[in-house]
Amino acid sequence: MNFFDKYQKEFEEYDKLDHDFINDDKIWEQLNKWHNPSREDVRRVLKKAEQCVRLEPEETAILIQNKDEDTIQEMYELAHQLKEEVYGDRIVFFAPLYISDECANNCKYCGFRSSNTAMHRKTLSMDEIEQEVRIMIEEGQKRTVLVYGESPATEVDFMCDTIKKVYSVKAQHGEIRRANINCAPLTVEELKKLQEVGIGTFQVFQETYHHETYHKIHPAGTIKGHYRWRLYCMDRAQKAGIDDIGLGVLFGLYDWRFEVMALLYHTIHLEETFNGVGPHTISFPRITSATGTPFSDHPEYAVSDSDFKKLVAVLRLSVPYTGMICTAREPEKVRREVISFGVSQIDAGTRIGVGAYAQSKDANQLPDKEQFSIGDSRALDDVIGEICDMQFIPSFCTACYRAGRTGEHFMKVAKSRFVHNYCIPNAIFTLKEYLLDYASDETRAKGEKVLKQHVERFKGDPAYDTILENLKRLEKGERDLRL
Repeated sequence: MNFFDKYQKEFEEYDKLDHDFINDDKIWEQLNKWHNPSREDVRRVLKKAEQCVRLEPEETAILIQNKDEDTIQEMYELAHQLKEEVYGDRIVFFAPLYISDECANNCKYCGFRSSNTAMHRKTLSMDEIEQEVRIMIEEGQKRTVLVYGESPATEVDFMCDTIKKVYSVKAQHGEIRRANINCAPLTVEELKKLQEVGIGTFQVFQETYHHETYHKIHPAGTIKGHYRWRLYCMDRAQKAGIDDIGLGVLFGLYDWRFEVMALLYHTIHLEETFNGVGPHTISFPRITSATGTPFSDHPEYAVSDSDFKKLVAVLRLSVPYTGMICTAREPEKVRREVISFGVSQIDAGTRIGVGAYAQSKDANQLPDKEQFSIGDSRALDDVIGEICDMQFIPSFCTACYRAGRTGEHFMKVAKSRFVHNYCIPNAIFTLKEYLLDYASDETRAKGEKVLKQHVERFKGDPAYDTILENLKRLEKGERDLRL
């Protein structure tokens, strides 16, 4: 049985469905109905959004189609407020680790596509993975997302071995405590294997939810060419016991307004099917240039910076309790702006080529090994310092995942706006670790100022004494303290 044929029976089951949960015509009907909403319409939706509840599609359509500058500013302000209420003012950091760029697919926009002869292919050995992880740890990373192409070289048993390897690497001051996965859709039985080895979030991005566009850019005869196999992969993850899942769209493949609506419909489908458990995170990368990939240079539906800011705010307002990831694809200026509109996670110190941590201290230095180009190539320490300047608290926290606060448990906590009571103390502890073990003198000074401000906010709180005690224990050399 070849690589493609092993999934053929599963494809056939999805082909039997009369329809799926993304109705292209209905989405456009809703957007067209509200092509020019009044201020009263927008404020009615914002009034509901203040309650920290998921919006309905027509309500999200109103926000998407809003063209009034005054109420758009109100949207930005409320998005910031909801993020603060749910997650507090901390920003979680991670960095990707590319394991392989071998891929059997031929997606028009991707540097890893099989027909791209400009790409130098490689799959890391276990020794090379250890080398990459050690460098990441030495820079201060605690959280990663492992990225694989879809290939016989990287099937699920190999993925499991790589996860075990990542977790096994210990350095003087730390280790990777959370390894998320960004890979191809898998069967339920394959996903159970990933669950058993302790993955964090399972990410699969639909890329585009628009059926016609999806088929245009994902050639027939490839695994990724099957729309519904990909669309329902999060259902299979839930059935396999993976209740921490991440959705995403590659903005620029189709109209951003449609894609935001479709992300909401996917969230609704999951919540209705799995007892209220929707996505743990939503990502919204924009297309950037890739070596040997002309499609990526001038995408037909390129999203402007102003529309990008708006879509980030709309997602926060529509699904207020879900984590939102802004990647280093975005330039520094854009990241600074949208962080205030509801972003809860960013990557920094990012290198996206296979083997890139060992080969380069800077991003965008290995074009024949990189899936795309990134806009924010600064070192982790520089971004940590900037986040402190912005009066946010950087966090490397992994406590919720390791304490079992995922899936239904996490959603109940997040929807109650109580999650920041866990998050801020644990952010304090992980930032203190970073400042003690890795920070430059300049960043350490900035970080200590932010720590002091956040600790003082807990005066009178039952957690205050525990926070002070744990900070003392960290200064004496203990690590990995958490609530």
